[in-house]
Amino acid sequence: MEKSSFIRQNVLPVLAAFIWGTAFVAQSVGADYLEPFSFTTARSLIAFFFLLGLCAILYWRREKTGAPQPGARPGYRRDLLLGGLCCGTALMLGTNLQQKGIETTASGKAGFITALYIVIVPILGLFLKKKASRGVWVSVALAVAGLYCLCIKEGFSVEPGDVYLFLCSLCFAVQILSIDHFAQKVDGVELSCAQFLMVALESAVGMLAAEQPTLEGLRLCMGPLLYVGILSSGVAYTLQIVAQKGSNPTVVSLLLSLESVFATLAGALLLGDRMSGREYLGCVLMLAAVVLAQLPDRRRADAERAET
Repeated sequence: MEKSSFIRQNVLPVLAAFIWGTAFVAQSVGADYLEPFSFTTARSLIAFFFLLGLCAILYWRREKTGAPQPGARPGYRRDLLLGGLCCGTALMLGTNLQQKGIETTASGKAGFITALYIVIVPILGLFLKKKASRGVWVSVALAVAGLYCLCIKEGFSVEPGDVYLFLCSLCFAVQILSIDHFAQKVDGVELSCAQFLMVALESAVGMLAAEQPTLEGLRLCMGPLLYVGILSSGVAYTLQIVAQKGSNPTVVSLLLSLESVFATLAGALLLGDRMSGREYLGCVLMLAAVVLAQLPDRRRADAERAET
């Protein structure tokens, strides 16, 4: 694997996981002032305009340097619109279900259930003929055990909010597989922009139909909205799309699930939370899962080099 591809497929999703891990606090604060559809509409509009500006800058740069524009390919706009619809709808459902679940479920437990997409992605991938190696399946099992140690502080009991979070995890798995499909066809930044436009429009329908947002509520959570809108949505989801191009979606989902590790470490470093031995064990298991998930690819690369 080329160095640039290694960085793109491994470093970028870890960076996205870091941003998401520190965003759980902002989402919890936002839930105190805005209902799910209202919060998601606002954060997605912020992300859309941020990415629209970035697209304009990239377009201008390509024009100045004479580089080809990605939209010149026949059928590109159709793929971009379809990708935005599919990825955006899955993300809209997942984000709103997560925000609804966070209202009644502890953040640690919410993080664990949400991250179960690392199990759902390879299972759904089987139906799409995307097989995972034995090592990757072992990595998934290790990651689930690590997540449990990190996130579940007491006995695990099923509550109403947990159902929303499990459905959210299913939607995120669909979004990851949709990204895997469309990232091969269109520009990553443009796909992310189209995705968040769709999330904003669809969430706005839910907001107008079922909620009554207030300007005061919007003002009080503007800080969290800007953080999740620009960094968690605009930057991190774009990093995810760029990283998934040509990557194994199951391996990328394992790297993305490190957000739970970063959330725990951020709480310890920034908020003074003390980490237990169980949480340290969870971090070790998660890191072991990520390392193990890389081994099959390395062996395959060694075999390919031996053949040549």
